Amino acid sequence: MSRGKPESVSRRYDVPDASVRSGIRDALERFGPSEHRTEAWCDWVLVFEDEKEKLVLKQYRKGTLMIQGRGEHLLRVILHVLSPFLPNTGESEDSGDGSGGAMARGGEKTRKLPLPHIGTDESGKGDYFGPLVVGGVLVETGSREKLSALGVRDSKKLGDGKCRELAAGIRRICVGKYREIIIPPERYNTLYEEFRREGRNLNHLLAWAHARAIESLLECAACRLAVADKFGNEHYIRSRLMNKGREIELIQEHRGERYLAVAAASILARDRFLEHMERLSGEAGLPLPKGAGPQVVTAARKFVERNGVDKLPAVAKMHYKTTAQVV
Repeated sequence: MSRGKPESVSRRYDVPDASVRSGIRDALERFGPSEHRTEAWCDWVLVFEDEKEKLVLKQYRKGTLMIQGRGEHLLRVILHVLSPFLPNTGESEDSGDGSGGAMARGGEKTRKLPLPHIGTDESGKGDYFGPLVVGGVLVETGSREKLSALGVRDSKKLGDGKCRELAAGIRRICVGKYREIIIPPERYNTLYEEFRREGRNLNHLLAWAHARAIESLLECAACRLAVADKFGNEHYIRSRLMNKGREIELIQEHRGERYLAVAAASILARDRFLEHMERLSGEAGLPLPKGAGPQVVTAARKFVERNGVDKLPAVAKMHYKTTAQVV
């Protein structure tokens, strides 16, 4: 179903803490702005677009964060990105063990999910450098308590070190019951072009990877339910599932990481993304930063100077607008 005319948006948040403002910008850069602007009195201005929707985020030097433009789905996604940093975004709170049925602050219900169930999430979608990674975790009665005790939560709320530590624990607890679909940059660029020629976009590629994680987990265990963070039309993932996957109930919700299985999957995906970024940086001979901001453009230009533009597809997602600023 196509979206109607998006609603007008004008929201203001007070962010007096400079470290919180820095964290917000890093998170938004990872999400992947379509444009960076420079305006008086602002530390930064980022523009995000999704079909007919467009939002402009302005961080004023005195602390005010403004969100303006038109958007419904895009606004929910942006608020999801901001929710770890701002307590008053109206987004839902984590429900504890991720299966509980608590009512979120914004009135959003966290469902009580029967066990076992699969959770999937991705990392690298908003990063110019590095792979796209989708993680999948099958949570069962025994593993749920252990994962909760481990402290599993949304990877966006974790530092890199803590994320990597928790990923090792998840793999120990869920032996044989997790999957990691890693799409290196060169393979990603090839797939993206194949999808584009078929009239499809990044969300279709994401859905393909989520479906592969679900199908692979169904090969090792019987399961009737999977839950994923909603990133587009709900039909995307379901249309990519094969025979076994089409028999399960598939739940897709915004802030899916509030469910334990999705949070665990997000940690595994981010851990593999960080691992590959370290390897690519070593092979490139210079640090390759996360996100898609000005520091990424600078690093990409240095990479091209050293290695040539023909080597860029080995480390970067070429369809990003960042490429036009580099070559």
